[in-house]
Amino acid sequence: MDLAHPDQSAKVRDILVLATQYRDAAVKLGEGVSKPNHIPRRLLALHSIEFYLNALLLAKGVDHTTIRGFEHDLGERIRIAVNAGLVLRSRTAEHMATLSANREYLVIGYGPAPTAKLSQISRVMATLDELSRKVRKMLRAAS
Repeated sequence: MDLAHPDQSAKVRDILVLATQYRDAAVKLGEGVSKPNHIPRRLLALHSIEFYLNALLLAKGVDHTTIRGFEHDLGERIRIAVNAGLVLRSRTAEHMATLSANREYLVIGYGPAPTAKLSQISRVMATLDELSRKVRKMLRAAS
């Protein structure tokens, strides 16, 4: 029996909708929270960033199998997205490099190590905000 991976038939629009739902959940979860490194909020935000990049890569012709092969490597996704025309502010580009170098998605997703150096949640949310706006703008311009 040949079972396709669940995301194999997902369209750019489907992934974009999911990215937006994760972003909205991260924003909502942060309302009234005083914890500076709220882990569930951070995971939602990082997952949203990954989905926005996946939607852009798919729209630019990268196939599902290649994208899935990146696992949770935000660095490779952002490299390809920038080569495809995504322009980020220098501070955001630097933060994306830090997220990748520190493997924050893996650290947060699989049990944060007490010694892990994590970005400030406000920086993660700012990166998510910029990335979501610019990816949606690129996708609108392409359609």
